[in-house]
Amino acid sequence: MDQEALGSVVLLAIVTLISVVQNDQTLSVFLTAFFASKVEHESKHCNGKGFQRPGSSAFDRVYTANQNCGHAYPTFLAVLWCAGLLCSQAPAAFAGLMYLFVRQKYFVGYLGERTQSTPGYLFGKRIILFLFLMSVAGILNYYLIFFFGSDFEMHIKTITGAISPLLLIP
Repeated sequence: MDQEALGSVVLLAIVTLISVVQNDQTLSVFLTAFFASKVEHESKHCNGKGFQRPGSSAFDRVYTANQNCGHAYPTFLAVLWCAGLLCSQAPAAFAGLMYLFVRQKYFVGYLGERTQSTPGYLFGKRIILFLFLMSVAGILNYYLIFFFGSDFEMHIKTITGAISPLLLIP
């Protein structure tokens, strides 16, 4: 792969690898990631034998938070890569890092009272929407070029670059 092609996806790849470490879906043998290790810790703390110990509210909260994060993971990866490839890599990678931070906040908030997880959940939905809209803008720009010869790529990159810092506002 040449340097130019690699340079156009390296930030997305970094965010994806960070999310894998955080999610611990495939690297459990090599890495001790936050979500899965919390589930394992609460499981052993409740009964000491293994997973799925009913009756412990601490374990149930950790297990549910982990499942909720896992269910949103494929959607996050899809919109992250679509936004980065079709629109602009840097704002998509920034939004992806923000999403990982928000997902961490959601998970930790879920360990306390459930109302503490609500801000992280809502913020995460807003970031997913931003990445989705970036993807749609990239697709629309492709078809504008294809059918009309009009290229709005620089305008779209400027707008997404200017809007992405607004994701920091809660």
